[in-house]
Amino acid sequence: MDGTGNIFLVGPMGSGKTSVGKQLARALGLPFVDSDAEIEQRTGVDIPLIFDKEGEAGFRAREREAIADLVTRPGIVLATGGGAVLLPENREALRSHGTVVYLKTSIAQQVRRTRRATNRPLLAGIEDPAARLTALMSHRAPLYEGVAHITVSTDSSRVAAVVARILGQLPSHRILEPS
Repeated sequence: MDGTGNIFLVGPMGSGKTSVGKQLARALGLPFVDSDAEIEQRTGVDIPLIFDKEGEAGFRAREREAIADLVTRPGIVLATGGGAVLLPENREALRSHGTVVYLKTSIAQQVRRTRRATNRPLLAGIEDPAARLTALMSHRAPLYEGVAHITVSTDSSRVAAVVARILGQLPSHRILEPS
């Protein structure tokens, strides 16, 4: 961990990285950034179109560039995409530039939270999302665990409760009082 005050959220799709990240950023008085939204802004197209035109490898290359840039911004809360941990250079960049928080959630919770989503390319056209999510987690869970400084379960928890648990575990961060 370094002294930039950055907090990076990792975890599978449906773990609550964006929702938790926004509230956490508000509680800490820091700007919130979503790496997928950043990629969409930089390219001018949505993530499913990038996957469609460039494949997952093309998307991962864009994600690597965005993360390399974003981690150098001091004092942000960053929600990463679910697959951001796949590349070793992303894991190293995240781990060395801030506090990495793994939002851990069950497959059942992921299925519930993603069932209506239309912007999840890895679930597009999949007849058994639970099987797909299980396969993804079998590979990714050790990567999330390995990169994380802090792990917090998001199952059966409201966003505010998850944020409170994170705040209770953050080293050298304090909650800013609303003005």
